[in-house]
Amino acid sequence: MVRRLFFRLAAILTVFLLATNLIACTPASLVDFSAGEVYQQKSPSSDGIGKVYMGREIAKVMGHEAAYWLERSSRRWEEQPDQAIDALELQPTDIVADIGAGTGFFSFRISPFVPDGKVLAVDVQPEMLGMMDQVIEQDHIVNVETVQGSPTDPNLPEAIDLALMVDAYHEFDYPKEIMQRLVSALKPGGQVVMAEYRGENPFIPIKRLHKMSQRQVKREMQAVGLVWRKTEEFLPLQHLMFFEKPYEVEGRLPK
Repeated sequence: MVRRLFFRLAAILTVFLLATNLIACTPASLVDFSAGEVYQQKSPSSDGIGKVYMGREIAKVMGHEAAYWLERSSRRWEEQPDQAIDALELQPTDIVADIGAGTGFFSFRISPFVPDGKVLAVDVQPEMLGMMDQVIEQDHIVNVETVQGSPTDPNLPEAIDLALMVDAYHEFDYPKEIMQRLVSALKPGGQVVMAEYRGENPFIPIKRLHKMSQRQVKREMQAVGLVWRKTEEFLPLQHLMFFEKPYEVEGRLPK
């Protein structure tokens, strides 16, 4: 009796999660698993582009029209940016790439920690870069440099010590190509740090495709030669995951 009730409740919960788009439901018949292809195509989910990488559908990009979301006042307690930056243990001379910088929410907070280094604030949207350039000019910030990235290349102008991606990686149209070039620009022993809303938790109030599980992130980073070092779980809603470029591994560019 108890067992039957348990399975009935589990079935009801599953239907609820599917109806609210909190867990994936991608029939295999809708996915084109072409042999040898890096990416596959499927019928797009409500918040996806229908492009699949290593079993994960890529999320739609949040456009510059929603820049206000990046600067919302609640973000300070939802994501605790100051504590996240402290965990990076930055050195004054570090060159940091903020990939998918948006409005510069993290770039400008990192700037004081690298007075003898710099922050490369990378984004693919010129409108986002324009917003950051205005702040740089108005506040006379000398160590934040905006960089126009492309869907396949962050276009980093120099070697970096650390790359930070906050709630951005899941939206990359070409995640493998971006990461290959990022690893190439990363100094041996340098780090990639990613903050992503926890995909394992269906009750975190973020759209499903805008969350990632730690297991999935590790799998995708391993594919480009990065080594997982640790995951910090002190943030209220996100994983903060640290990966390292081994000294003996150089970045791999696509042929």
